[in-house]
Amino acid sequence: MKSQQKYFKIAFLFAVVVISYLVFSKPNYPQLFSNMDKVGHFGSFFGLAFLTHFAFKLKWLTLVTVLAGYAALIELVQSRLPYRSASFADFVADMMGVAAFMLCYWLASRYIRAGKIRSGDQEK
Repeated sequence: MKSQQKYFKIAFLFAVVVISYLVFSKPNYPQLFSNMDKVGHFGSFFGLAFLTHFAFKLKWLTLVTVLAGYAALIELVQSRLPYRSASFADFVADMMGVAAFMLCYWLASRYIRAGKIRSGDQEK
């Protein structure tokens, strides 16, 4: 289990570096559809929540607080860059990605537990 956690930590570090590069660099890619930026924020923070959870096994409140801090830091830095702009909507998309991961994880946990309970009843 600890070796898996090590791989999640490496993946987490890689994800933070890539996401930070993308959000702080000058954009040179086209917006293929409206709100593509929000989808990117949502997906990035869904993935970060996944990696953070499995890499560090933080309590939910701590996980949300850490990722909210990173999301706020992103927007603060972007507000200072001449080729970027800060957006509260981006922060909301980030937090929605975290919330979506938490919901998916909770639902998956309930499904797995229900399966174990059912298989335990059949063994009797």
